[in-house]
Order: sequence, then C-alpha cells, then structure tokens
Amino acid sequence: MNSRQDQLKAFDRLLTIMDELREQCPWDKKQTMETLRHLTIEETYELGDAILDNDLDEVKKELGDLLLHITFYAKIGSETNDFDMADVCNEICEKLINRHPHIYSDVKVNDEEDVKRNWENLKLKEGKKSVLEGVPRSLPALVKANRIQEKVAGVGFDWEQPEQVWEKLQEELSEFQHEVKMGNQEAMENEFGDVMFSMVNYARFLNINPENALERTNKKFSKRFQYLESKAKALNKNLKDMTLAEMDVFWEEAKKL
Repeated sequence: MNSRQDQLKAFDRLLTIMDELREQCPWDKKQTMETLRHLTIEETYELGDAILDNDLDEVKKELGDLLLHITFYAKIGSETNDFDMADVCNEICEKLINRHPHIYSDVKVNDEEDVKRNWENLKLKEGKKSVLEGVPRSLPALVKANRIQEKVAGVGFDWEQPEQVWEKLQEELSEFQHEVKMGNQEAMENEFGDVMFSMVNYARFLNINPENALERTNKKFSKRFQYLESKAKALNKNLKDMTLAEMDVFWEEAKKL
C-alpha cells in the first residue's frame, strides 16, 4: 500500500487537475452543484453495485468517481468564498472528534450500541430538533425505513427482542390480508406499507441490510431470467409462446448455476 506521503501527493494531484479542468475545460467550467447532483447520485449507486458484486477493482474506480465529485463541489464552493477542500476536511474531522468522546475524551462505552446512542444524543445537543433530521427526504423508501428505525433505536425507542418484532409482523400481515378480502385499495396500500416497515424492522434485528438483501435477489432473479431468455432464443422460441412448465425447466437449470 502507498505511504501517507504518497496518498497526500496523489490527493494534491487531484486538486491540481480539478483547478486546471475548471479553468480550461468548457464542460467543467459550466457545471454547478445542481447540475452535478444527479450525476453524484448515479455514481453512488454504481459504487453500491460494485460493492454488492464484490468487484474490488470496480469499487476502487467508483470511489475515484465519487472523490472527483467531492473535489468538484469543494472547488465550486471555493469560487464563491463559501468553503474549500480544507474546510470540508476540517469540518468532518471536528465532527468525528466530537462524536467519539469515548476515543477523544473520558466517556466510557461498553459496546457498539452505546456508541450509537451517544452519537444520536450528541446530535441533539448540537441543536438538532429531531433524531430524524439526519434522514434525507429523497432516500428510497426501503433505505429510508431502515435509517428511520436505526435512528430511533439509537435513543432507545425500540423492541427488546426479535421475537416481539416477528409477532408484530404477523399482526400486520393479518391486517393486510383482512383489507385484501375487503377490497379497499387505499386500506390495502396502507397495511402493505406497515408490513414492509415491519419486515425492515425484523431484518434489522437479524443484522440483515434489507436494501442489500433485496438488491441481491433482484440480481439473482435477473440472471436466472436472462438464462431463460437465452435458452428460449437458442430454441428459436418466443417466451410468450412457451408454457409455464416449459419455462420452469430452464428456470430450475438456472437455479443450479
């Protein structure tokens, strides 16, 4: 691995290149924080894909893309004299020091849960009106549900045992089935949301990340379905013309790959 000196040298090189691009490149000169925003979100998802695929070479590349975006935002901030990269780095350093009094002060903790509780309590002392302020409004619903539950658990609002969460899930499933039988679309949607929220909560108690779990299933399903498509194409058949029994043969084959 590179030495700290080499790492700093590489970071300095990136800052220099960013200065040059901002000054000389027609595309880079036009960018604003708003025009970069959707690209940053896209890069974050690409990093997430690489992590789930355990493709470390791709993880390295996607981290570079994200670092470029961070550098870009800092450069734009410096042009308006609002902040620069040093301010960004120092801000997060101070936050980390303040949020880890068990490392940088005399606070004692017993485990990870103590650290989480201290973190949320410190945020409230810093002026946050709610522990939920740190949950971005634009997060996808599944990720948001998980973060909301983690946040409130950090201040003690939580179930004590996973069995209790499982019972709650069964209760929500029963209520959902009742509304399905009643045929009330709005009530069904409300109860389905409760079921999903309870599923996310139960996953959290089992140390399962629901977003990662669902995305792995998405990838698994897509891979198997594409295998099915390739087999149908090899037989010069259209999927629409195949019976479910015929498709199931190839589906079972795909499950063994």
